[in-house]
Amino acid sequence: MQIHLISIGQKMPGWVKQGYEEYAKRMPRECELILKEIPAGKRGKNSDVKRIVRDEGERMLAALPKNCHIVTLDVPGKAWTTPMLAEAMQDWLESGQDIALLVGGPEGLADSVKQLARQSWSLSKLTFPHPLVRIVVAEQIYRAWSIINTHPYHR
Repeated sequence: MQIHLISIGQKMPGWVKQGYEEYAKRMPRECELILKEIPAGKRGKNSDVKRIVRDEGERMLAALPKNCHIVTLDVPGKAWTTPMLAEAMQDWLESGQDIALLVGGPEGLADSVKQLARQSWSLSKLTFPHPLVRIVVAEQIYRAWSIINTHPYHR
């Protein structure tokens, strides 16, 4: 199984790349974490934000692996504890499908993306900067994997 973290935004600062890669490289080959960066639409004072979000959604959908299980990261999604994430991850592993975790841009995810999701995960009621979300998700995925495999990292 592969877990694809599909996220709006490119050209992240070095600390973001370093933080994400620290956890992604810890994942075993049979549960690989892969980042796919989707270019953000250009935003300006008079931008058509609805069109920008819709276009970003189309690019996200085009980046999805075939027959994957789609999980959106969205504020109104379900708040999971780490053990709940580990349970979800165990289910994902047993399904044999690739997983796509989708992170929108500043205005969130397109409706077309939300409609395809089989699950929606809320990291917090707080608003996080999108670059930080990549690191938090990668760490939590690694932590969930460590729980499933009784690895000492979680303790």
